[in-house]
Amino acid sequence: MTYRVARRIEIDAGHRIMTHGSKCRHLHGHRYAVEAVCEAGALHGDGEQSGMVVDFGFLKEEMLAVIDRPCDHGFIAAIEDHALLAMFAPDGAVAADWLAGLAAEVARAGATVTADTRLGTKLYVVPFQPTAECLARHWFTLLADPVRRRSDGMARLVSVRVWETPNCLAEYGGEK
Repeated sequence: MTYRVARRIEIDAGHRIMTHGSKCRHLHGHRYAVEAVCEAGALHGDGEQSGMVVDFGFLKEEMLAVIDRPCDHGFIAAIEDHALLAMFAPDGAVAADWLAGLAAEVARAGATVTADTRLGTKLYVVPFQPTAECLARHWFTLLADPVRRRSDGMARLVSVRVWETPNCLAEYGGEK
């Protein structure tokens, strides 16, 4: 017997796919919908999660922490997209030095968020092309441990689904 639950949030963010051969290489934005699916073989027997796989409120808090806060109303960019990132460099900064600082933080932490940009724009920098597929994998990686911890080890994250549009979906399900 397996129980599954899902929680969905939506964010607005811009990006570009610098290597894309068509229109996605241009700056554009999406109303992303992100869904996390969790499962457990049994429900909590007691406590505040009694009768649950994982509390929907706990799952929402974790999704807001790792997806909404760093990305909503920001711009998601690949660290290798130097031409794009240089446009965000703060006034008076040496773009190469600013980019080197971002690259060091991405290498250390796997991603970085900053608003220390020319226009104060929130910028989320990742070590991959910000496709829906790669974002699904990234957010899965960030959510897997919090789901396990917040469910007292009873639930596991099964998949993260990312809609770029109402008709276009990418899903990542981790290792089998």
